Amino acid sequence: MASEIVRRSPFKRFFYTLVQTGARIIGVHLFSLRGIDRDLMEVDGGALVLCTHQSTLDPVLVGLSYNGRLNYLARRTLFNNPVFSWIISTLDAIEVDRDRSGLSGLKETLKRLKRGEKVLIFPEGTRTEDGKLQPLKRGFISVARRSQVPLIPIAVSGAYNALCRTATLPTFFPLKLAIGTVIPAEDVAKLDDDQLIQLVESRLKKCFDRTEVVKSYSCASV
Repeated sequence: MASEIVRRSPFKRFFYTLVQTGARIIGVHLFSLRGIDRDLMEVDGGALVLCTHQSTLDPVLVGLSYNGRLNYLARRTLFNNPVFSWIISTLDAIEVDRDRSGLSGLKETLKRLKRGEKVLIFPEGTRTEDGKLQPLKRGFISVARRSQVPLIPIAVSGAYNALCRTATLPTFFPLKLAIGTVIPAEDVAKLDDDQLIQLVESRLKKCFDRTEVVKSYSCASV
């Protein structure tokens, strides 16, 4: 698949790099963040990044672990605040309206994948309530088939303990991130939906197990 040249303003490139670098410093020094097999993310052209969903920290953790530029899906309500809307738009967020069809968000996601960019999706659909891997939703399958790009499985651990759904402020808890073996687009095309779900779940579980997740999943509001 030929990749288009994506032109962004010097400011947008600078701002992304600034945020990414700052997040890396905070992640490594305050949360002891460690990445496993980060080189597996270095896939030529577009790719759909499929990550476990523990916390609102997850997009930042995946973004700082990838040396390139990453696109994110963000629900429409996050764009209500003008300042925050400007920040996430500058960082390449794709607006998704869950209350409607979400068609515009899907079109933009496919557009970016087909022009050779990487887009982050959480196939569990929502954040975990206990820190464990949840059953996957089927929403990503249509995107994967229509875009014809490889899938990159990623698991995050520790983010649930650092900032779970009921917490208002983060706590300093060690974070780990593991990248798994890429699923080529050719394999996606060969598998039916059930087989693809099973394969992605197994890859995510392997990644999750490699992060050596802590046994206890306690989470108290701060």
